Amino acid sequence: MRQASTFAVSLVMMVALVGCGPKKPTIAPPAPPAPEAFPGAQPPRPTADPNPIRTAPAPPSVPVDPPVVTSDPLDTAEIDKINADSPLKPALFALDSDELDEVARQVISKNAEVLKKYPTWIITIEGHCDERGTAEYNLALGDRRALAAKNYLVSLGIPADRVRTVSYGSEFPFDPGHEEKSWVQNRRAHFMLTARSK
Repeated sequence: MRQASTFAVSLVMMVALVGCGPKKPTIAPPAPPAPEAFPGAQPPRPTADPNPIRTAPAPPSVPVDPPVVTSDPLDTAEIDKINADSPLKPALFALDSDELDEVARQVISKNAEVLKKYPTWIITIEGHCDERGTAEYNLALGDRRALAAKNYLVSLGIPADRVRTVSYGSEFPFDPGHEEKSWVQNRRAHFMLTARSK
């Protein structure tokens, strides 16, 4: 009985000593292999940021057209070509008259606008008559018609030194006919571009 009791005490002490001994370190289980290690495995999906940074979209780019450079052909055209289809129109007169009527004033006003647009143009106003009357009379009448047109043009702001005058009388009819419809066209102050100033 005593031996059994001693054995029991010894056993308890041994168990106690074993429990108080140095502990074995805990070893973490090995990490699972990366997904790439398994053929055909899908990579993990990234988790969405709950507070993403939002940036304003860039405004659409607006194409910028290059400046359009336009040149006026009348700025560089030859004088003869301009006179062949001239923007300057003739002012017509009544028989034996050098007075400008309302229609003639309107024509000269439009010619003044053209001359203001092309300030380098120097013009000659030709005075013309129909075939009736003597050569001397028609030359004098043509001169008065050219001067009347020039004076009105100058009154509209065109410098006098840009305007010359000449009379041709009945020497160069616009219409060679010998009736009133032709004579009406021949009684005129004709505007010709003759030079360009520098």
